[in-house]
Amino acid sequence: MRALRHALDTQRLHHAYLLTGTRGVGKTTLARILARSVNCETGVSSTPCGHCGPCVEIDAGSFVDYIELDAASNRGVDEMAQLLGDAVYAPTAGRYKVYVIDEVHMLSTHAFNAMLKTLEEPPPHVLFVLATTDAHKVPATVLSRCLQLNLRNLPAPRIAAHLAEVLAQENVASEPAALAALGRAAAGSMRDGLSLLEQAIASGAGSVGVAAVQEMLGVVERGDLLRIVAALIAGEAGELVAIADEMVLANSPFERTLLDFAALMQRLALAQAGVTSDDDADLAEFARLISPADVQVYYQIAIHGARDLALAPDPQTGFTMVLLRLLAFAPGRVPAASAPRAAPAAPRTTPARAEASTRRAAATVAAPAPPPRATTAPLSAANQAANQAANPKVGTTPRDPAAPAEVGAAGAAIGADRQAAQVSFDGNWPGLAVALPVRGMVDQFMRQSELLDYDGDHFRLRVPVRMMAERAMLAKVREALSAHFGRTIRISVEVGAVGEETAEAVARRANAERLERASATLEADPAVRSLLDEFDGVIVPGSVRALEPKGNDGGEQQDA
Repeated sequence: MRALRHALDTQRLHHAYLLTGTRGVGKTTLARILARSVNCETGVSSTPCGHCGPCVEIDAGSFVDYIELDAASNRGVDEMAQLLGDAVYAPTAGRYKVYVIDEVHMLSTHAFNAMLKTLEEPPPHVLFVLATTDAHKVPATVLSRCLQLNLRNLPAPRIAAHLAEVLAQENVASEPAALAALGRAAAGSMRDGLSLLEQAIASGAGSVGVAAVQEMLGVVERGDLLRIVAALIAGEAGELVAIADEMVLANSPFERTLLDFAALMQRLALAQAGVTSDDDADLAEFARLISPADVQVYYQIAIHGARDLALAPDPQTGFTMVLLRLLAFAPGRVPAASAPRAAPAAPRTTPARAEASTRRAAATVAAPAPPPRATTAPLSAANQAANQAANPKVGTTPRDPAAPAEVGAAGAAIGADRQAAQVSFDGNWPGLAVALPVRGMVDQFMRQSELLDYDGDHFRLRVPVRMMAERAMLAKVREALSAHFGRTIRISVEVGAVGEETAEAVARRANAERLERASATLEADPAVRSLLDEFDGVIVPGSVRALEPKGNDGGEQQDA
């Protein structure tokens, strides 16, 4: 409110002000501060003392020259005529008569017409302050006679900080995460934030804790949102359906989940643009694993799904369809043949979630088409020699608690009808990741992991996301590798940033090279050049798409 502050300090006051903004942003409060500023006994300034008679009486609503009118209940021409008739008289106790008309857009057309002349040329001792949440409903003839001040919504951290000050004065214990949730739920309104705070104190039996606030607001846990993201990355349709089943038993808010998911996509997009915060540090790897195009599509589907949820046959059906739509409409996703797969266990252990897990028998998995085969330079000759000379090993190696997560050899029996000959490893981990017949999270593990070293039957790997290093996941990977090589395989995994020798990175480079060839081919095409020259056209950057290779059956790969 820099303009209003300067007007008060320089004694250049306008005769009518229009304060606009959503509920709870301080329109009426600002009107009272203005009335105190012009009637304070210390003089007209932007810093009223707050202790003199006019200041105290205006705050108490008992100052005779401060008149508040609720236009919602006094909207007729008669009430307006009476108010304007009293305006001609000099103030009784202050310098100015201040008329505050709240929700002014509720006045009738005749009432607006009755106040036009007085509003345009009021007596010098009168100030009009009009407040509204719908400025577009105020006639243009009134708008043209007022100095309009737009009050913006308060940011969530500002609301949370003020709530913390209130609780400190009231000696009420609180948790910062709970106040942050209340600040977001207030949606820019300080009044709503204070109302939610009172409700949170009552719900928490005199304190403001995270659990009570989440239960009161129906806040979705961040872990559930990250599970949805992980299932989308892996193409796990069954896991998405399982999440929906668990949420309905836990009485989770579906609309809030979709809106929070959209907010998460916005933070992922910021992370991809290089704008991150400490609170979103765990999104760095997800931002790298999901393409920007996928993030934009996920965001759009989530906000539209939340809007259309009321049109669904029931909330669970609508929410499940939105999750499957996220999977089906991802850019460039090619549906693959699905096979029954046991649904992974839910990480949360609430009774409702546990019941949902037992009800799931099988799920359908849709995995993205594998990228083209690519080769990388083999590892050192010493490692290759060690691999060729290695013998099958049986049993497990005790795991050092300080060492990376390791899965031993226990638990996987190679069938008697499996090929007896053992397959050797040439050091090409990206090629192995593409060739291994796996789907879902195991496929993502193979594509996103980096081979650090191998010694015979022992592979040392690095993965970018901690959930890939869970024991259940490593057991499935070890089983797939043991079946492929025809012998028992051990793997050790550490979590950290991976390099450029993963299957995903190799495929990304191959796609970039194919796109570059396609762009060069298109620009060199005589027909295209003729069109560009004739119509003075340009090829829009990013509009060229390279065709997928025909396959690994020896056919040619075409670019366009």
